[in-house]
This record gives sequence, C-alpha cells and structure tokens, in this order.
Amino acid sequence: MKTVLVTGCSSGYGLETARHFHEQGWQVIATMRRPQPDLLPRSERMRVLALDVTDPRSIAELLGQCGEIDVLVNNAGIGLFGAFEATPMATVREVFETNAFGTIAMTQALLPRWRERRAGTVINVTSSATLAPMPLVAVYTASKTAIEGFTASLALELAPFGVAAKLVEPGYAPTTRFAANGGERMAGLVTEPYLPLAQEMFAALGQAGEVTRETDVAEAVWRAANDASGQLRFPAGADAVKLARRAA
Repeated sequence: MKTVLVTGCSSGYGLETARHFHEQGWQVIATMRRPQPDLLPRSERMRVLALDVTDPRSIAELLGQCGEIDVLVNNAGIGLFGAFEATPMATVREVFETNAFGTIAMTQALLPRWRERRAGTVINVTSSATLAPMPLVAVYTASKTAIEGFTASLALELAPFGVAAKLVEPGYAPTTRFAANGGERMAGLVTEPYLPLAQEMFAALGQAGEVTRETDVAEAVWRAANDASGQLRFPAGADAVKLARRAA
C-alpha cells in the first residue's frame, strides 16, 4: 500500500486531495499547522499531523513520525492580492517562506530517502497565474513561478535516480480560501490609484464561465502521482487547461 504526504490540508485543494487519495485506498498523511482531525475520515489509513513548512524543526519532527513516503504533495501556500508598490518587503518574504522555501525544504528533506530507494515522487502545486500573468498578484505569482523553474530543473536532476518531480497548475477557484489565507497581510494593499484596476479584475473574475474546483486539483494530483510517462505539467481545471494550451 502506497503512502502520500499532503501539506496544507486544512481546506481547499489539500483537503480534497487527502480525501481523494484515501478513497483510492492509499495511506494518507495529511498535515496542517493546527491539526483538525474531524475534517477528514477516521481511518487507520488516515493520519492528521502538525506541520509548519517554514520551520525546519517542524519538518524534522514530522518526518520522524513517518515511515516510507511514496509521494509528497507540496500544497501548503498563502495567497496575496494587492499592489506591489504597497507591499512591505516583510510580506514578500513571508509569502516566499511558505510558497517557495517551504516547498523546497520539504522536498530536500525527503530526497536522500528516495535517492537511496530509487523511487519517489514530489508534486508541487503552483498556479495558472504562472501561465497567464494577472495584475495585483505579482508577489504570489513570483513565488509560484520560482517553484515552476525549481521543479522543471529538479525533474532532470532526479530522473537518473528513478525519482520524479511534477507540477500541478490549478486555475481560478473562487471557492477556495485564497483571500482568507491571505489574512491580515493583505489589508491596505489595494491603494487608491489601483482601485479601478482591482474592480475591473474582480468583475472579470466574477464573470468567468469556467473555474477550477477542488476536485479538479485532486484528480490532477492523482494523475501526476500515477504518471509514468515523464510528463511534467498537469493543468487542473478547464480554465487552466485552456491557458496551458495557449502557452504551449
């Protein structure tokens, strides 16, 4: 029986991905900063553990509780919407600590095991914003684009050892907690000169005919975990698929 470790399972993509792998008969390690076991099925194949991907000690403590892990899904992330000129550098660093450095740290922690086993897969969840740039999400997009480049290079580096690195690129998902996960760090970031642009953007997104559902992302992660073709990118959601075709 295979084991998947999914980060950021308190809501949205991570929560649905953990559920999906459990339904498929896998052992699941679902991680959250503040564990909420009631969000997921009670089962011998489901473990809900604490993890802060920005804290090396938390990563080490988590992996010390785990046995063999076949697939790592780096999903934990925070959103940020606002004008770049109004964004404090401390906030920029906070976003990168979770979205980029947290993903990189989790991956690095598992690589020695996988290289020795000559097996393992890391799946990094990014965003369709890396395929089609949008205004007012420059910092968020930068953090996700960093992981796109990291993963593409890493896939080539790990292939000789039988280890795979893959990307899942979700589209626009109004039902996720992007804004909520942004928290107080987004307060005041849309300053008066940028209000017309923000209103225009919100109007366009509100009229979007095709959006990405949490299940779309979970299914894309599942396909990536079971792919043996060497495919790197897995767009998730009809809108992301269209953007990926245009970018190809």
